[in-house]
Amino acid sequence: MIDRLWSKFVKPSSDTDHNLAADNVPEHVAIIMDGNGRWAKSRGLPRISGHHSGMKAVKQITMAADRLGVKYLTLYAFSTENWKRPKAEVDFLMRLPQEFLAIELDELIANNVQVRVMGHREALPEYTIAPLEEAIAKTASNTGLILNFALNYGSRKEMTDAVKLIAEAVRDGQLTPEQIDESIIEERLFTSGMPDPDLLIRTSGELRLSNFMLWQLAYSEMWFTDVYWPDFSENHFYEAIAEYQRRARRYGGL
Repeated sequence: MIDRLWSKFVKPSSDTDHNLAADNVPEHVAIIMDGNGRWAKSRGLPRISGHHSGMKAVKQITMAADRLGVKYLTLYAFSTENWKRPKAEVDFLMRLPQEFLAIELDELIANNVQVRVMGHREALPEYTIAPLEEAIAKTASNTGLILNFALNYGSRKEMTDAVKLIAEAVRDGQLTPEQIDESIIEERLFTSGMPDPDLLIRTSGELRLSNFMLWQLAYSEMWFTDVYWPDFSENHFYEAIAEYQRRARRYGGL
């Protein structure tokens, strides 16, 4: 009897009081990883130190999500608006995927994680794209957690491009206006074939979406924390999941 009751809960590996119901783990978690620069500034360090330290949180949260049984983890790594930052910082951010995957790819493969990337690839340098494409190819047959990096991603551009594709299909006689519904739009988004996020987490105390998955987050639960991303721990992640499990999702119903 005790064993059957225990099987309903996920016992986190970290020192935490959260007992999480295994049958109510969000299928898709999306995270706006914010606060790297402010984390560094608070320690008298250059902003790039914060981005570098944030890589450790990426690994820790990926492994925690995998242990919990999350099926999709989407991480907002670089937005279409982030090109406005100083060139030295942007150049550093563009090289982070290469450094991260050089260190972590073997472990991701060993843990059956599949790597994906969504965003506007045409503007990304070759040294950014090449290691990502290698990771995508090497993990394509993995059947565990899908680790989805949103890189040079902007939701408004994503939706604008989807509208253009639909307009071209109508122009070419492949669609009629009457056939256009939500599924037609969703098929032309980067997340085609993926479920919408059940839970959005944003770190650093900011309370906005910042042009992230505006279509897909329509009915997502949202959880915000003042913790900067480099300090966001496995325990914080479990805290967010615990709060998600306390909520009732009604999707506009009663």
